[in-house]
Amino acid sequence: MKNESGKRPKILLVDDIIINLELQKVYLQDSGYDVIIAMDGEEALQKVYDEKPDLILLDVMMPKRNGFEVCRILKNNQDTRFIPVIMVTALKDVEDKINGIEAGADDFISKPFNKTELMARVRSLLRIKFLHDELENKMEQLDEARKRFQQLAITDGLTELFNYRYFRSQLEHEVARAKRYNLDLSLVMVDIDFFKNYNDTNGHPAGDIVLKKIARAVQENIRKIDIPCRYGGEEFILILPDTGKQAAVVVAEKMRKLVEQMPFKNQEAQPNKRLTISMGVATFSEDGETAEELIQQVDKNLYAAKQSGRNRVVANS
Repeated sequence: MKNESGKRPKILLVDDIIINLELQKVYLQDSGYDVIIAMDGEEALQKVYDEKPDLILLDVMMPKRNGFEVCRILKNNQDTRFIPVIMVTALKDVEDKINGIEAGADDFISKPFNKTELMARVRSLLRIKFLHDELENKMEQLDEARKRFQQLAITDGLTELFNYRYFRSQLEHEVARAKRYNLDLSLVMVDIDFFKNYNDTNGHPAGDIVLKKIARAVQENIRKIDIPCRYGGEEFILILPDTGKQAAVVVAEKMRKLVEQMPFKNQEAQPNKRLTISMGVATFSEDGETAEELIQQVDKNLYAAKQSGRNRVVANS
C-alpha cells in the first residue's frame, strides 16, 4: 500500500517500553511501512509535527502525557485531526475505551495483540486516510479551478487587465461607496494615438504587442487599490478610488510621459513620429454623480484631448 504521493506509508509508534516498540516495528517494516518511534507523549507530538505520519499507534499509559491527552491534542488541531490514531492498551475497562473515543481515537487494539489483527486494522485505517487525502486533493484542485475560472471571467485575455464587464460592476460599487462616505473618486480613460495607423502599417500582431506593453506599464505604475481595465479596442480605463481630480491628473500625466518615452517597433512611422497616448480625466461628483455620467464626461474629455492635438491629458472640457 502506498500513500497519495506514491510513497510508502509512514507510521508513528508511541510507547515507553522498548520491547513493545521493537515488536511493532518489525511487524510493520516486514509489511512495507516506514516506521518512526517516540517514547513519551511530548516526543510523540513533536514527531507528528516534524514527520507528518500517515497513522499513529499510540500507547495509553506513558510518561509526561498519556495517550488520551496526546490523542485529544491531535484531534483538536486542524492540521493533524485526520491522522488515524489506533490506541494500544492493556486496559480492559469499558470506561477507558470511552475515554479513548471521547479523545478522538479511531480504533483500539489490546495488548498482547495479534499480528494479523494489528495489520488488518492498520490497513483499514490507512485506506480510509488515503481516500480522505485523495478527496482533499480533489477539492483543492476544484477550488483552484474555480478561482481560475472566476479570474478568467473578469480578465481581458490579451492584456490581462480587468475586462469591460468587471469595470462596469466595480465602477457602480465605487460610486456608491464614494456617495456613502463622501470620498473622492476619479476615472482616467486612455486611448492610443493613431493606433489604426500603427496596425495598418505594422500588422495586428505588432499592435497586440503594443497593447500588452502599455497595459503592463499601466499596471506597474498604479496603486494596489486602483482598478485598471481594458475598455475596448485600443482604450483603457482606470478607476482611482480615494483620488481627487488633481491627483488623478498627476497619475495620468505620469503615464503619458512614460508611454511617450517607451520604445516601440517602427514608431517613427507614426504621424507624430512616436507612439503616444491621449487621456481624459473625470471626477466624482463635480463631473457626475452616477457611473454613467462619469463615463460620459471622461469620454468627452478624452475626445477633447485627441481633438486638441493628442498626447495630452484633459480634465475639464
